[in-house]
Amino acid sequence: MPQGDKRKYTDKQKRMARHIEESYEAGGVSEKEAERRAWATVNKETGGGRKPGGSGRGMSESEEHRRRSAAAKKGWETRRRSK
Repeated sequence: MPQGDKRKYTDKQKRMARHIEESYEAGGVSEKEAERRAWATVNKETGGGRKPGGSGRGMSESEEHRRRSAAAKKGWETRRRSK
């Protein structure tokens, strides 16, 4: 899949990017820059493409939550022990 391909994004993520892009354009940002910023925002907020396949993306919500929770708990215990 070529870089920049949006097939792995859900319809909701695509709508989100479109609305963000429109907001940036209304604020005077160029069309190309607005699109770049919009997709960067979607990636940051949702973790990238949600559909299955490709570089580890497309985890279920519960699977992603479990993975992040485990990392947070491990970090908390590390901080607690070091005091």
